[in-house]
Amino acid sequence: MAEPSWLNTIHRGDCVSALERLPSKSVDLVFADPPYNLQLGGDLLRPDDSKVDACDDHWDQFASFEAYDAFTRAWLLAVRRVMKPDASLYVIGSYHNIFRVGAILQDLGFWIMNDIIWLKSNPMPNFRGKRFTNAHETIIWATKSKDAKPTFNYDALKTFNDDLQMRSDWQLPLCTGGERLKDEAGQKVHPTQKPEALLYRVLTASSQPGDVVLDPFFGTGTTGAVAKKLGRNYVGVEREEEYIRHAEARLAAITPGDAESLEMQKGKRAEKRIPFGSLLETGILKPGTELSCSKGQHLAVVRADGSLKSGNHTGSIHKVGALVQGQQSCNGWTFWHTGSGKSRTPIDELRQDLRSRLQK
Repeated sequence: MAEPSWLNTIHRGDCVSALERLPSKSVDLVFADPPYNLQLGGDLLRPDDSKVDACDDHWDQFASFEAYDAFTRAWLLAVRRVMKPDASLYVIGSYHNIFRVGAILQDLGFWIMNDIIWLKSNPMPNFRGKRFTNAHETIIWATKSKDAKPTFNYDALKTFNDDLQMRSDWQLPLCTGGERLKDEAGQKVHPTQKPEALLYRVLTASSQPGDVVLDPFFGTGTTGAVAKKLGRNYVGVEREEEYIRHAEARLAAITPGDAESLEMQKGKRAEKRIPFGSLLETGILKPGTELSCSKGQHLAVVRADGSLKSGNHTGSIHKVGALVQGQQSCNGWTFWHTGSGKSRTPIDELRQDLRSRLQK
């Protein structure tokens, strides 16, 4: 089947009008890096009076807060239309805009899951010495509604983070060195190019290989570059031709990883559910089979309906396991065993064998 023409391409033009050309409910993940409305007043100078290459481009300039709010509502509504019901939206900003964006998100019915702090390990100094050094930016993770069930690769992130839960403060450097795109004169192509490490973490957290990732403010294509490397599909929207030219060259040079290397770590919650009765249906266990605990102290007989009987106790593998021990709860899959003596095997191993068979 041919790939849709709107996929894995950069759509030229204003993000609101360009997004109208995308099918509704077609996107799994959105990463948005909108204009911050920095409100810079005049040139920013270093102590030696040299000019700082700050973000003073026309696309970051708005006449008023009201104009910025109207712009924010418009692009958020356009993004909302193309998001799938369980899609995630990540929006990054600074103190200049992120609080306004957050309020508008909630006004439009989005549900905020987390805020993430990107701690810059190499922030730009505060040259005027009149404020704290701006050493972080804020990312809001939101869904279309409170009832959405977004992708969150908890186990993959924990493995990624040396078996520790991933926290909401991410210490990562600014985009520098060879990763920073330069023009023919050696100048930065984009004033606020995000590091690939930041997008790598976002995509690892909230997408799967084959998903569609949208960036409505594509810039020089960092989101697309990371998406392509990780086997995701990308959709970019950008109106500045210079950015598009550099982004296209950047994307053309990337070869995605192979399918096996891009697989995500999954925990038990992501595994196919196998009820105990399936072991009877498939003949792995038969009615009348005797089960025991690991030490042989408690015995139970399997009945045809998948229940166990142990003395006067009857019920599920979990209920009977709890009752014979005098406990409130029990994981029957690990408590009950087949066989006897040293050859006892937890019935969970039978479940895993059946799960493997069903997945082939």
